Amino acid sequence: MNAGQVHSGLIIVDKPQGWTSHDVVARMRKLAGTRKVGHAGTLDPMATGVLVVGINRATRLLTFIVGTSKTYTATIRLGQSTITDDAEGEITGGSIAAAVTEVDIRTAIAALTGEIQQVPSSVSAIKVKGERSYARVRSGEDVDLPARPVTIHRFEIHAIRRVSNGRLQDIDVTVECSSGTYIRALARDLGSALGVGGHLTALRRTQVGPYSIDQARTLEQLAEHLDVLSLDDAGRALFPVRELSDAEAADVSHGRRIDPSDQPDAHVAAFSPDGTLVALLENRGGSARTALVFAPGGKE
Repeated sequence: MNAGQVHSGLIIVDKPQGWTSHDVVARMRKLAGTRKVGHAGTLDPMATGVLVVGINRATRLLTFIVGTSKTYTATIRLGQSTITDDAEGEITGGSIAAAVTEVDIRTAIAALTGEIQQVPSSVSAIKVKGERSYARVRSGEDVDLPARPVTIHRFEIHAIRRVSNGRLQDIDVTVECSSGTYIRALARDLGSALGVGGHLTALRRTQVGPYSIDQARTLEQLAEHLDVLSLDDAGRALFPVRELSDAEAADVSHGRRIDPSDQPDAHVAAFSPDGTLVALLENRGGSARTALVFAPGGKE
């Protein structure tokens, strides 16, 4: 697909360091030739990796992608705390981490694995009385955010390195977690549990739901070739699938109810006999009704 063509679909971007997610969306608007572009889950400017971008009708799928599990590779530095819980903020405290052992680290990580209550980083996009938390912090206000439940499915150590003549320790990890997890907060809490302080020095998102870093393209690559995953392929990757008859497809495309789906507790991607994504269905009141209806395939 050439830049400037207006289609519906998902683009898996390998976000560069120093760019905001909004910066990426602005760039993709130019490349795709449409203003109807959004993303599924913000990445901090320091972070790199998978950012799922939706174009035109596919923007309606983004809310479902936001809630999927994520996987990250990261480096956590023990011995220093920062105001932002990452390397972009000024150092606010910490203690020499030389005495912290690998056993100590593994024990603390085990306590941060599974279902936990996590206080998000105060320098986050969460709104407090209508204003972003990070804006309140930067204006000098102390912000206390409530803890929220998250699930850390995997918190795996790959390497532990002593730096700064052993005063600090860097830990390379992989974290697989539920939506809403702050990896910066994990670094902060690990350092706190070990009594030395901690913050994040590197972060790369390698998986969002079914989409991996192997599918991601840099902005430079996308400028050469706009690699778009079709709306139909996105539906099949994200949801259980229901194949419709011609009559059912006609009913669904007009918002009419049909017989219930076999997946009672899930949204189901409904496809017409020609393979086109017609709608997302949900069971309600003894029948399947449309949660979203998509127009027939083709250009917008």
